[in-house]
Amino acid sequence: MQIKNLSMSFGMQELFKDVNLYIKENEKVGIVGVNGSGKSTFLKIILGDIAPTQGKITFESKKRIGFLPQIITDEIEDADITVMEFLMQARPIDELNKKLESLYLELSNTKDLKKLNLIYKKINKVHYELEYFDSYNAESTLLKIIDGMNISSSLLDSKIKNISGGQKSKVAFARLLYSNPEILLLDEPTNHLDNNTKDYVTNYIKNYKGSVFVISHDTSFLNEITTKILFLDKRKKTFEMYDGNYDNFLRLKKIKEEILIRQAKIEQKEEDKLRAIIDKYSNSSGKRKKMAQDREKKLDKLLKNKIDIAPNLKDAKININMNKEGNKIPLRVNNLCFKYNKNETKNIIDNLSFELSKGEKFLIVGENGVGKSTLLKLIIGYLKPDLGSIEIGNKMDIGYYAQEHELLYEDKTILENFSDLNIGEKDLRNTLGRFLFYGDDVFKKISVLSPGERSRVALAKLSLIGSNFLILDEPTNHLDTKTQSIIANTFKNFKGTMLVVSHNLEFVDNLKIDRILMLPSGKIVYYDKSIVEHFEILNSKN
Repeated sequence: MQIKNLSMSFGMQELFKDVNLYIKENEKVGIVGVNGSGKSTFLKIILGDIAPTQGKITFESKKRIGFLPQIITDEIEDADITVMEFLMQARPIDELNKKLESLYLELSNTKDLKKLNLIYKKINKVHYELEYFDSYNAESTLLKIIDGMNISSSLLDSKIKNISGGQKSKVAFARLLYSNPEILLLDEPTNHLDNNTKDYVTNYIKNYKGSVFVISHDTSFLNEITTKILFLDKRKKTFEMYDGNYDNFLRLKKIKEEILIRQAKIEQKEEDKLRAIIDKYSNSSGKRKKMAQDREKKLDKLLKNKIDIAPNLKDAKININMNKEGNKIPLRVNNLCFKYNKNETKNIIDNLSFELSKGEKFLIVGENGVGKSTLLKLIIGYLKPDLGSIEIGNKMDIGYYAQEHELLYEDKTILENFSDLNIGEKDLRNTLGRFLFYGDDVFKKISVLSPGERSRVALAKLSLIGSNFLILDEPTNHLDTKTQSIIANTFKNFKGTMLVVSHNLEFVDNLKIDRILMLPSGKIVYYDKSIVEHFEILNSKN
C-alpha cells in the first residue's frame, strides 16, 4: 500500500498532513494514537468511505477489503433473517452457482462466435469467484469459525434484529472472517470477546495470509499479532511507522524521544551562547562586529533546523455536579412487564419490581440480550411498559448516557449539540476544553468524530445538566484506559443517585456500588465483585 501526500482536515481542524508511507503486502499493522488522532478516519479512507483532503492511498492491485467497525450500526438491526443466514451471505456461493447454471444454459442456446467468447469469459470469471470463496469447503470453514467464535446454536437461530449489541459485534466479526477478504480493517476487534474467542481470533489473524490494519487498546492482542505499529501523532499531526509489536514500539518511541530531548537541550545551549555573543558585540566595530554578524548567520541556520519538541497532550478533566437534592426514593419500579413483539408470549422484562434510595449506586447485570438497555429506556420514558408502573421522584432530574450515543445529533456540530442548554458560548467552550475540544474542534460534526470523541461529547453534556439522578449505559465503551480511570473517579465521588449498566469490572469495582440487580431473574443482592466478573465472562461468550 502506497500513501502519498495524505492530508485530512474537517473544516479548520487538521487531523494529519503530508503523510508518505509504503507498507508491504501481508503486514499486520497496529494503528495507535490518542482518541481523535484520526485512527478510524484513516481506516475509512483506506475503505473509500471518506475522501482525503489531499493525497491518495493506492494498492499494487485491486483488493477485497473487509471492515469491522467499532460500532455496529443499525443497518443490520432490522434484518428479518437469522444469524446463520446472515453469516452465510458473506460468501455469495448460491448466487454464483445460479449464475453459472444460467450461463451454461445460455451457452447451449448460442451459436454466434463473439457471443460464445463473451459467455466463456463470464463463466471463467464465475469459476474464479467460486474458487476464491472455496465453495467446496465453505460450509466446513464457516462451522470452524462459528465454533472458534463460540457462537451458540440458539444464537444462530435468533433473528439479527433481536440480538444484543455485544452479540451483534461478535456475529459481524465472524461474518467478516468468513467473507475471506484480502485486507482486514479492524476497529477494536476484541471488544465483547472472551479469552477463548480472543485466542481463536489471535491465531486466525497471525496465520492470515493477507494484510491487517487494526486499531486496538488491547495491548496484549497487539503484541501477539502485529509486525508493524503505525503511530498517529496528534501533537505533530504526522504518522510514524515502527517495526515489531506494541512493546517494541513503546521502547523505540521512548528512546527516540529521549534522544530528541537531549539534542534539543544541546541546541538550546548553543542558541543561548550565540545570542549572548550577538548581544555583547552587535554594536561594536571591527573584528567584534564581524564576530557578531557571523554568529547571527549561525543562529539563523540553527533556528531554521531547530528540533521542535511538541507539547504533551492534556488529560480530560471531568467534573459532574448536581443542582439540587433529590427525593428519598428516587425511583420505584412496580411489577414491570415489557416485550417488543406483542405477538410473543415471553416478556423481555417480566414482573420486575425494585426501588432505589437517595444517593445509591445501583448496578444492573445480566447476559447479553436479557433487556438491560431496554430497562433503562423504559425508566427514562423512551419505551412504554405493557404492564406495571415506573415512579420517579418529583425532585429528580435525570441525566442519561446512551451506550451508542443515540442522543447526539450526527448532522450537527459539537457546539450545536448543546443548543438546548442555556449556557453562554464562553462557558460552554471552557467546559468543552476540559473534555479536550479546543478552538475549531467545536465546529466538527458529530458524524466525523471517533467513538471515543463522541463519548467525551456525551459526558460533557452530562456534566452540564446538573442532574441528581444519572442513568448510565456502558459509559466506558470506546474510551481509552486513562479516560476510563478519570470517569471512574468522577462517578465514584458523585453525590447523587446512579443507575448503571456495565460489565467493565475495573470500572465498576471503583464506583462503590451498593446493590446489584440481576436480570432476567430480578434478584437483588449487595455488591459482590465476583458476580460482575461472572457476567463479564458470560457476556464475552455470547
